[in-house]
Amino acid sequence: RLRALNRLQVILQHLKMSKQTDSTAEVLLEKKGGAGIITLNRPKALNALNLPMIQQIYPQIKTWEQDPETFLIIIKGAGGKAFCAGGDIRAITEAGKVGDKLIQDFFRGEYRLNNAIGTCKKPYVALIDGITMGGGVGVSVHGHFRVATEKTVFAMPETAIGLFPDVGGGYFLPRLSGKIGYYLALTGCRLKGRDVLRVGIATHFVESAKLPALEKDLIALKSPSKEKVADLLNSYHMKCTVDQEKEFALDEHLEKINSLFSANSMEEIVKKLKQDGSPFALKQLETINKMSPTSLKLTLRQLREGASMSLQEVLQMEYRLSQACMKGHDFYEGVRAVLIDKDQSPKWKPAALEEVSDEYVDSCFKPLGNEDLKL
Repeated sequence: RLRALNRLQVILQHLKMSKQTDSTAEVLLEKKGGAGIITLNRPKALNALNLPMIQQIYPQIKTWEQDPETFLIIIKGAGGKAFCAGGDIRAITEAGKVGDKLIQDFFRGEYRLNNAIGTCKKPYVALIDGITMGGGVGVSVHGHFRVATEKTVFAMPETAIGLFPDVGGGYFLPRLSGKIGYYLALTGCRLKGRDVLRVGIATHFVESAKLPALEKDLIALKSPSKEKVADLLNSYHMKCTVDQEKEFALDEHLEKINSLFSANSMEEIVKKLKQDGSPFALKQLETINKMSPTSLKLTLRQLREGASMSLQEVLQMEYRLSQACMKGHDFYEGVRAVLIDKDQSPKWKPAALEEVSDEYVDSCFKPLGNEDLKL
């Protein structure tokens, strides 16, 4: 009877799988050869993650991790424009306004998924072709391999909408070389193509048109180890000459980034930018002046603390921050100005860095007791 039961489970699992490959589903979960393949399938929404998608991907990764017949996991986006442009901010905004528990469930689910990827024992390959921002970074950057292409556009633009670079941003951003991570987090600067590899967000760079062939070769690997996957990715990477001679966009500014963004407080960073007075510094100042002052302060502290924390500790800290932002003013105002009315002129409260008190910032980092994120 047990064997019959097991067979039934296998059949049900297969049925579930074939149901998942229905092309209208928001996320497609398939098994091809020894590879589990996750396709984010909301091309019209640039594959933005919503809670139902997160709730399907998380258990599937856990199942594949335990499955002796699954040797690697591949994640990609449908539609050719985006890998994943972030989380479903609109849904969260609507929920927050009416006090719906989606504002807890979404962040809790998303951060648990980020952690599952960060601790995954099977090789995890993210094909970050196209727009990769916010939540899209969260489902790729913590995995073993991130393959960028000439179409990749990376950014963590959260300070512009009254949020902070979450999904483990407090873990990976301060670990990039010098102060690049701080610069990317505070200004929301976009990186394109090979530059995503150069700063260390991507591990490999492959021409977009070659991704289907790469995927085929990954699927064809016989019981691949991390080393075998790395070898295959390296061979594609070495052959790719696209944009090879292009200069690194931040190259000439690296020294300035490292000195200007090494200050201990936001006020000090602003002061340094003003004193520097170079076109680059003034441009950063102009950008920072548009951001939520509260978000800037939370972000700087998030990165400074996250630099010496484990991924799990960072995600726990970020969950506390997410809930503080959901209770605040700036997130709703930022979403209104940037995504809904699109007037691009948010009225932040408080409106100046000096008005964001240390007490308030401290309160956002306080443990939530039973409500804390458990990983």
